Amino acid sequence: MDQTRQNIKKSVNEAKKDISIYAEQITNLQERAIDATRDIAENYIDSQKEISNSFNQTVWSPYVENIVNKTTGFPGVFPLPRTEVYTNTIRNVLDNFVTATRLANKTVFTNAELINTSFQQARNNVREYSRIGVSAAKNIHQAANELTKIGLSVVESATIQRR
Repeated sequence: MDQTRQNIKKSVNEAKKDISIYAEQITNLQERAIDATRDIAENYIDSQKEISNSFNQTVWSPYVENIVNKTTGFPGVFPLPRTEVYTNTIRNVLDNFVTATRLANKTVFTNAELINTSFQQARNNVREYSRIGVSAAKNIHQAANELTKIGLSVVESATIQRR
C-alpha cells in the first residue's frame, strides 16, 4: 500500500509539471484566436475600404440615398453622409465578429470551470465511497469476531457437557 501511495504521488507530481505546459498552450491558443480575429477584421476593413472606394459612388450611395428618402418623412432634408452609413455597417459586422469570439472564449472558460466542479464532485464521491467501504470492512470484521466468539463458546459448552 505504501509503495502504491508513493507511485501515485510520483505520477501526480509528474502530471502537475505538465500543467504549466497545458496552460501555456491554452494561452497561446487564445492569443492566436484574438490575433486571428484582429487580422480578419483588419483584412475585412481593408477590403471593404477598397470596395467602398471602387463602387461607393455607383452602387452603395444610390442605395443608401434611396433608403433614406423612403424612410424619412422629408426626403433629402436629413441627408446622411454616405460613407458614414457604410462605415457604420462595417463596424457593426466587425463588432459582432469580435463579440462572437469573446463568447467562444467565455464558453471555453465556463466549460473548464464545469470540469473543475466535476473533478471536485468526483473527489468527494470517492471519499464517501471509501468511507462506506471502510465502514463495511469494520462491520464484517466485527461480525466475524462475534461469530468466532459464538463458535468458540459453542465448542466450549459442548466440551464441558461431554465431560
